[in-house]
Amino acid sequence: MAEQWIAGVDLGGTTTKIAFITMDGEIVHKWEIPTDNSNEGQNITTNIATAIAERLSQIDETKDKLAGIGMGAPGPVDYETGIILNVVNLGWKDNYPLKDSLETAASLPAAIENDANCAALGEMWQGAGNGATDLVCVTLGTGVGGGVIANGNIVQGINGAAGEIGHITAIPSGGAPCNCGKTGCLETVASATGIVRLAMAEVNKNESSGELSKLIAVNGKITAKDVFDSARNGDQMANKILEEVSFHLGFVLANIANTLNPEKIVLGGGVSKAGKVLLDAVNEKFAKFAFSAVRDSTELALATLGNDAGVLGAAWLIKNKLNQ
Repeated sequence: MAEQWIAGVDLGGTTTKIAFITMDGEIVHKWEIPTDNSNEGQNITTNIATAIAERLSQIDETKDKLAGIGMGAPGPVDYETGIILNVVNLGWKDNYPLKDSLETAASLPAAIENDANCAALGEMWQGAGNGATDLVCVTLGTGVGGGVIANGNIVQGINGAAGEIGHITAIPSGGAPCNCGKTGCLETVASATGIVRLAMAEVNKNESSGELSKLIAVNGKITAKDVFDSARNGDQMANKILEEVSFHLGFVLANIANTLNPEKIVLGGGVSKAGKVLLDAVNEKFAKFAFSAVRDSTELALATLGNDAGVLGAAWLIKNKLNQ
């Protein structure tokens, strides 16, 4: 029989990414479907199973072509049982049996992991990790996610909630409220949302003629990308915001590295597309706060897989199970 593929699924609140992936990590087909979170999310796994079956039919393949389905889901996951403990925007009640639901719908073995952990596994397997087995992946998007890999395995913790880097307290007193219920989380200053909040606060207290003020005057808003673009252009206010963001991010990453001494810390997500201007600033702060032996051995790098990290990491879950 020809080599089997794996179905990798990256489940999001509005869109679900699906891919067929070879055992060597090559994506042979990928597509997206809307995530239907109506009726307490009861259609989600059925829709995924249907989409996979329809795509197999379109390419004249049968279900035997697939070794299983790996899925990254947004929320803490009990990896052994495949139960997702709680999730904000998918409609499911707490402790939803996601693995069982997916296996029943698709009639294929499934493995479930947190989506940020899957992104970390994807970068380890096929991306910036480049085979590093001690790796931390930080996803800087609307929020801040994290995945910790030690000796090739995801660190899950006692309740599946390890790696919540976005909720490390960066500002212990007087920090902004976070959606998690705490205040001063890293997410409030290093996510795209947090960066825009910092920028708006700075613009509002400084009646400046800088680039950010002009962008607000023209567009009525600014984005995190605007902040980084303006910083590259030498805008004073944008560079002040970059300094604050990189301070908190570099400080937190240095303390994570002081604890774990990973080979690499990979920055991904939409904010990481700022590239060198962000990486250089964070590296400077990281070097200041990291223990010397850690500073000399842990490399900060930008993620390379983009939106494919999640489906690749999800596929790796099945590949890893087969290899055990």
